Amino acid sequence: MEIIVLGTSAGTPTRQRNMSGLALRLRGARQWVLIDCAEGTQHRILRTPLSIMSLRAVFITHMHGDHCYGLPGLLASAAMSGRSDALTIVGPPPLRGMIECIMVASQLSLPFPVVWLTPADLAVAPLLPELAVDATALSHGVPCWAYGFTEAAMERRLDTDRLRADAVPASPLWGEIQQGRDVTLDDGRVIAAGDYLLPPRRARRIVVAGDNDRPELLAAAAHGADVLVHEATYTEEVLQKIGPGPQHSSALRVARFAEEAGVRNLVLTHFSPRYQDHGALPMSLLEDEARAQYKGNLMLARDLDHYVLSRSGALEHVGQ
Repeated sequence: MEIIVLGTSAGTPTRQRNMSGLALRLRGARQWVLIDCAEGTQHRILRTPLSIMSLRAVFITHMHGDHCYGLPGLLASAAMSGRSDALTIVGPPPLRGMIECIMVASQLSLPFPVVWLTPADLAVAPLLPELAVDATALSHGVPCWAYGFTEAAMERRLDTDRLRADAVPASPLWGEIQQGRDVTLDDGRVIAAGDYLLPPRRARRIVVAGDNDRPELLAAAAHGADVLVHEATYTEEVLQKIGPGPQHSSALRVARFAEEAGVRNLVLTHFSPRYQDHGALPMSLLEDEARAQYKGNLMLARDLDHYVLSRSGALEHVGQ
């Protein structure tokens, strides 16, 4: 599974960071999904191998502008590019009304169908054949969700030792068996594919959270997850000065939760613009605070970071 980070700033962009957006796809797949779409997300997409023509679905965590104001422009660009395939959009109920209002006001017509779903619909409507998607309600100033993506179909390897032991000759029939299809041998024996396939590996799972001041709400969703992507807008010291009003998390609180939940890989994002690589409040403050609480594999995301989650559950940064 691959993650491509499209924006990591909270509220407003900086010279180095756009606002929220993240792409997810299975390794090497053409189709992909987008989680959040801030203004400027299209520009980030243009600097990746991704194409809006192969975008399968968009998931919006909440209605704050730094998470959804780029969606009308993305739809318009897809229309101008000649897209005809349907696009699924999952988000809070007011999202559809906002987009349709903009379409009427700007006379935007889409040459492709849009399938509108809310987070609640994911519990009853399977969305993607390769990924099972679920939603978890979070705590923020407006209704907000995290989306969990779990592999829905894992390949099963052939039990070649058993095939040879049972004198099943190596031939194209082995390929049929690996596809789960029963075969009949020349000697009349019927080979049940399920008897010659090894158990599937564990399904990988990635959870991408919207803004949230209570990481513990993700206890069930993060259980068994390989990766948690969560906002760390402030350090704890700054959060205490600001107070609870913005309803964001600190690096300390998210890292502490991830450690307690046994999350193997933690990706922090959505950083306040007050934190800069070289400034009065360096990014190292957030990193040091998180590392003091979390012993797993920690990443502080940068725009255009590209991560690969291996089948063993190890997350690797492979460049920008």
